[in-house]
Amino acid sequence: MNQASAYNAYKNNEVMTASRTKLVVMLYDGAIRNLKLAEFAIRENKIEKTNEHLKKAQDIIAEFMSTLNFEQGGEIALNLQQLYEYMYFKLVRANIDKDLGAVSEVKGYLEELREAWLQI
Repeated sequence: MNQASAYNAYKNNEVMTASRTKLVVMLYDGAIRNLKLAEFAIRENKIEKTNEHLKKAQDIIAEFMSTLNFEQGGEIALNLQQLYEYMYFKLVRANIDKDLGAVSEVKGYLEELREAWLQI
C-alpha cells in the first residue's frame, strides 16, 4: 500500500466513523481550506486553480443549503439559508472578478460558523 492510498483509507475511515457534528466541522474545514487555496491562486494569477478551489467551496456551501431542516431549525435554518445563499453568490462573483476581498469575507463567515459548531 503506497502512502497516498494509506492516507485515503485513513480519511475514509475518519469520515465513516465521525459524529454528525464532526462531519459538519470537517466540511467547514474543507471549504475554508479551499478558500485559502483560492486566495493564493488569485495572488499568483492562476485562473484555473482559482476556479477549481472556489467551485469546491461553493459545492460545500450548496451541500449545507440542501441539508437544512426548516421544520426543526425554524428561524435559525432560514437565517442560515440566507447566509449560505449570500456566500454562494459572493463566491460566484469572486470567481468572475478574482476578488480577494470577497473570498476573504466568505472565509470569515465560514470560520465563525465552524467555531459555533465546535461549541456544540
